[in-house]
Amino acid sequence: QVQLVESGGGLVQPGGSLRPSCAASGGIFRFNAMGWYRQAPGKQRELVAVIGSGGSTNYADSVKGRLTISRDNAKNTVCLQMNSLKPEDTVVYYCHARDWGWVDYWGQGTQVTVSS
Repeated sequence: QVQLVESGGGLVQPGGSLRPSCAASGGIFRFNAMGWYRQAPGKQRELVAVIGSGGSTNYADSVKGRLTISRDNAKNTVCLQMNSLKPEDTVVYYCHARDWGWVDYWGQGTQVTVSS
């Protein structure tokens, strides 16, 4: 059973930084892609950033230059470095993984709140 467990969300002031991480049980080698999505109340879940097994990355236009996704194969984690945070970044962030059989997995979500 694959489990994705997020941590590292929280409350930060505008312009501040957070670094949520996602730990995958059983190792991340089984995934061809991992990423972060976010979902605001009443809206569809949207892609924030994705990283492939080879390290290629892709970002939503709204976060380019502010957020950086990375993966640590030794620690079986994927992190999202979030800088220059804005109030509109306040939503729940979900870790996502897709394995080589194109099966999707989701974490439970971590709340990020940007407020003064």
